[in-house]
Amino acid sequence: MVARKRILFVFAHNSVSSQMAEGYMKARYGEKYKAFCAGTEITWLDPLAVTVMNEIGINLSHCRLKLVDDFFGVDIDTVVTVSGRARDACPFIPGTKNVIHTEFPDPTSITGSDDEILAGFRDMRDSITHWIDAHFGNEKLPGK
Repeated sequence: MVARKRILFVFAHNSVSSQMAEGYMKARYGEKYKAFCAGTEITWLDPLAVTVMNEIGINLSHCRLKLVDDFFGVDIDTVVTVSGRARDACPFIPGTKNVIHTEFPDPTSITGSDDEILAGFRDMRDSITHWIDAHFGNEKLPGK
């Protein structure tokens, strides 16, 4: 049996995008990857993140918010920072083999009607899932 690669998604608050990324990675690529997420600060899991992930069959309601410090020294294959704040606050995590930086807008800053805000969360979800598919979906396991 081949060991799954460990991926850690880091966002400033660990309340929206990193939770979405971890949940999607586990649901879609759990055979190849062991996904985690963490924040440089901890706030709360945004209920709209739970709502939009439920729309695609992924339940985030059980997620536990974690600090990036919990992963220092843990053997991580790839760290993905998903915001400039996360990259700046955490440019290096000991025990990490590879770091990727990408940016997703923070949907918690969206203003407007409830429908417009929900649409922003859906757009972010879709951006994250497409990015993950593009970067990790075609990677083959050794021996397969």
